[in-house]
Amino acid sequence: MTTDEKLKLITRNLEEVLTEEELKALIESETPLKHYIGFEISGKGHMGWVYTMQKIKDLQEAGVEVNILLADWHTWLNKKLDGMLETAKRMAKEYFEEALKACALSAGTDPNKINFILGSELYEKLGSSYWAMVIKVAKATTLARMIRSTTIMGRKNEEISDSAMLIYPAMQSADIFALGVNIAHAGTDQRNVHVVAREAANALDKPKPIAIHHHLLQGLMQPVFITDESGKKVLDLEAAKMSKSKPDSAIFIHDSGEEIKRKINGAWSPEGVTEYNPILDWVKHLIFYKRSGASSTKVAPQPRSHLNIRRDQVWGGNVTYTSYEDLEKDYAEKKLHPQDLKNAVAEWLIKKLEPARKYFEDPTRKQALEEIEELTLNS
Repeated sequence: MTTDEKLKLITRNLEEVLTEEELKALIESETPLKHYIGFEISGKGHMGWVYTMQKIKDLQEAGVEVNILLADWHTWLNKKLDGMLETAKRMAKEYFEEALKACALSAGTDPNKINFILGSELYEKLGSSYWAMVIKVAKATTLARMIRSTTIMGRKNEEISDSAMLIYPAMQSADIFALGVNIAHAGTDQRNVHVVAREAANALDKPKPIAIHHHLLQGLMQPVFITDESGKKVLDLEAAKMSKSKPDSAIFIHDSGEEIKRKINGAWSPEGVTEYNPILDWVKHLIFYKRSGASSTKVAPQPRSHLNIRRDQVWGGNVTYTSYEDLEKDYAEKKLHPQDLKNAVAEWLIKKLEPARKYFEDPTRKQALEEIEELTLNS
């Protein structure tokens, strides 16, 4: 595979790369490409995880080593689940790793080509050298930037209730260096901490990691807007995300077909409104996830994305969309009704998540699911 083909695979469907020039140089150097993304152990798997696995499939096809950090210490710092490290450690292995494998199966990603690493085991293995990296990152970062970076925890500044929480961004940055990776991956909400890591690289005498950021799928509820520091009205990213505290904002990978239909039918999707429309957001980023771009014979050809809309002849009859742009245009012109679109999206999701539901028919996995549901309900 050529440099350009690898570059296209790694960067397609991303919101940002820090930086593409550095990534191209890294590929050209023939240095083995090592990736990492971290997951805090804090809730049930949802469609955002499946979307992440679609990106991981691109990375696998580009020959990148994929690593997922099961961040049990970060869960403890962020006071998630029951607030106990031992619980986070156990749920990381018994539920989270299994749920991520289920998401990989639903996305067509190979779960056997993903290295799952438990944070507490990594820190125990590295010992004082890991904590020295945490201190070096902290010393290279201003207090103001560290406080700003706590938004990666899904909390606003006023919710940072103890000083231990300020260690979170320094640890997350140190994780990148501890794992010896050169590509740090996350949603756009994690950008701040990747900047911290890149700026701290010199202090640790380490190469600056490439940072790749994918889109954050919108939650299904009506978007909320806030005023930023410059006085501009912007989307509240935390409110817009899928959340376990607002179960109707998300489709969980374990949801039944009836539950999926109910949630999609209740989603915010006004007729003719395309801006910040969560149903259209999912159609664009999940159903019409771009698979073109690499011409190498090493990459299996992908079927063209499409969405079948079934409707009565009086409303225009059945139609198949093969491009998101055409679908959005018809929606904006009110040629495609929200309910017809919702019906099609619900059916697509039910089929997409079938491998995940089957994976959790295993009694041991099912028991872990029941425990994480109880823990998140009470947290």
